[in-house]
Amino acid sequence: MSFYDSFATPARPDTSSPVALPDSGFTQFRTVDEPGHDQRWSTWSAVVKGAHGPEPRPAWVITSDAALDTELGILKSGKEADVFLIERAIPNGPASVLAAKRYRDREHRNFHRDAGYLEGRTVRRSRDQRAMANRSKYGVQVLAGQWASVEFAALCDLWNRGLPVPYPVQIDGTEILMEFIGSDLVAAPRLAQVRPGRTELADYFQQITDAMQGLAAAGQAHGDLSAYNLLVDDGRLVMIDLPQVVDIVANPHGMEFLQRDCRNICAWFAARGLERDPDELLGLLAATAFGRQGPRAQ
Repeated sequence: MSFYDSFATPARPDTSSPVALPDSGFTQFRTVDEPGHDQRWSTWSAVVKGAHGPEPRPAWVITSDAALDTELGILKSGKEADVFLIERAIPNGPASVLAAKRYRDREHRNFHRDAGYLEGRTVRRSRDQRAMANRSKYGVQVLAGQWASVEFAALCDLWNRGLPVPYPVQIDGTEILMEFIGSDLVAAPRLAQVRPGRTELADYFQQITDAMQGLAAAGQAHGDLSAYNLLVDDGRLVMIDLPQVVDIVANPHGMEFLQRDCRNICAWFAARGLERDPDELLGLLAATAFGRQGPRAQ
């Protein structure tokens, strides 16, 4: 169950009487005059046009300029980006919890992604394209912004298509704010961390197949899909880590990435006793991507 499903979204409150959110672990109404330690004013109105998530927005998204963002801790540290837990709260008003994915600054970035992910992508300025290819300091900075913007755009598109991804709240430079998947301020476990039974395994495989087929219908592959970037949220699988999403047609290596996704997923399930044919899965997804109807994977 998502964190936001644990309580009903309140109407705009009477700020004269603070009330605690049921089962949330923090206060719904709070009084803050100025940002304190690990706080900032909400960046919602500061971002450029087009940097907000798709509409209609979930009711828990806070858009008030009066909101404060409070950093609650780090969720994940990676080679290219770190993910933090953020509470966005209106002083004397409602609050929600977000995940803030921040691609690292120029001095600390260590982009290891294969250049193959970038094939088929273009940027507006030829100077930026050359700098990215040469991996200059400026080029690495452009790359960080591109990874963030590609991931945000992918999340927006896939959310609109009804695929199981976190809702993208906003992007500000190299920081993406998105829906926190978990409960009681604890992130949902990765699929690699759980020990599902046979029935659950079959259900999870079908969920992954449906999600991959949804991506393929958009002409895309995750590009780095594994049990480590699928969250298990009360029985529901949620895809994360999408900066390397690949256009199957425009990228000359698109089908190779799609095939690797199929092999990774099928290998994980096979190691737990559920044999599935990666070539059959690849055939289904290729048929979907190129507009044909294939048989539903079993």
